[in-house]
Amino acid sequence: MSVKGFKFAAVEAAVKKPGRLDFGLIFSEAPAVAAGVFTTNKVKAAPVLLGMERIQEGVCQAIVVNSGNANACTGTRGMDDARETSRLVAEGLCISDDIVQVASTGVIGQALPMERLRKAVPKLIEGLAGGTFEDISCAIMTTDTFPKMEVRHGEASGVPYTIAGVAKGAGMIMPNMATMLAFIVTDAAVERSWLKKVFSEANDASFNIISVDGDTSTNDTALILANGMAGNPAIGEESKDADIFRANLQEVLLSLAQQIVKDGEGATKFVRIIVKGASSVADAKTAAMAIANSSLVKTAFFGQDANWGRILAAVGYSGAQVDADRVALFFDDVQMVQNGFFAGGTAEELGSRVLKKKEFTVTVDLKLGQGKATVYTSDLSYDYVKINADYRT
Repeated sequence: MSVKGFKFAAVEAAVKKPGRLDFGLIFSEAPAVAAGVFTTNKVKAAPVLLGMERIQEGVCQAIVVNSGNANACTGTRGMDDARETSRLVAEGLCISDDIVQVASTGVIGQALPMERLRKAVPKLIEGLAGGTFEDISCAIMTTDTFPKMEVRHGEASGVPYTIAGVAKGAGMIMPNMATMLAFIVTDAAVERSWLKKVFSEANDASFNIISVDGDTSTNDTALILANGMAGNPAIGEESKDADIFRANLQEVLLSLAQQIVKDGEGATKFVRIIVKGASSVADAKTAAMAIANSSLVKTAFFGQDANWGRILAAVGYSGAQVDADRVALFFDDVQMVQNGFFAGGTAEELGSRVLKKKEFTVTVDLKLGQGKATVYTSDLSYDYVKINADYRT
């Protein structure tokens, strides 16, 4: 996967333990227009605080990231370590320190092993000569079982460009945002103010409509860099190519978000939750997220139990406007509930067949208005408990 003007590298720094890539670098040959979205958790990791400060200028030339250690809840030392990591990379690249973004993911509450990172920085910079974007996708994994990547190609004023992205995330996944890192690079030229707007919109339509376990992390970071090296006239709100760029960007982010759900810790099901007929879009999303986050619903999915009652209960306590006597519910195209009551007949048998599939859709029609929302979730399995019980060991 090649994007003009971008270089990549990843090395083993043994941040948590040896034997894998865990320290990565994304470098743009020219300063890039940049935008970012960060966790809404009030407990924010050091790299998030530093990133939120630096992204205000809207320029970035390098991203340095480690997995295995979140550098969260580490106080003054954590901020010092984040800044030192940035400074070491900036010096090695001969660029300004304030256009380097730092990201971390992993165990909370432990100081970064700076001695090992210091030794690894020169190797990381040397690796830019032959590294790949795929290396970055591997280096940012924690409990992920597979690397997550996506790419789209487009044209602006007849000039071809590429949008590529990598992400990590498997547990502590909940919108606004999730325990995830996502790095998007494009060689398209994009106006700074519009990039910020369109990236925020794309996040709302992707990373903010997923849930694995309802937990929001301390480290969530999504960054986009547009270095303009494709050579097109800068794309902005009024550009004739704006809609195509927006669509390509949203497709990249949505694919990455769906991959995160499919890789949810211990997940065996990928479930699309659609709520329609709500009194508003906000109500539809509220109800859909209540279903997606319900442990009882998610364990029923894992057990392949067509327990529609748990879904109606989640809708009922969600806070959305509901008239129980109007509600309809479907598993794929099998109607389980009509006017708030069990549909009867063979619905139980047919519904159970749907839940045996690896991917299926749950649709709730509230029949109150035009509001509609879609979210994506997974089931909750035995392995989720095992993975998180042993996470620090």
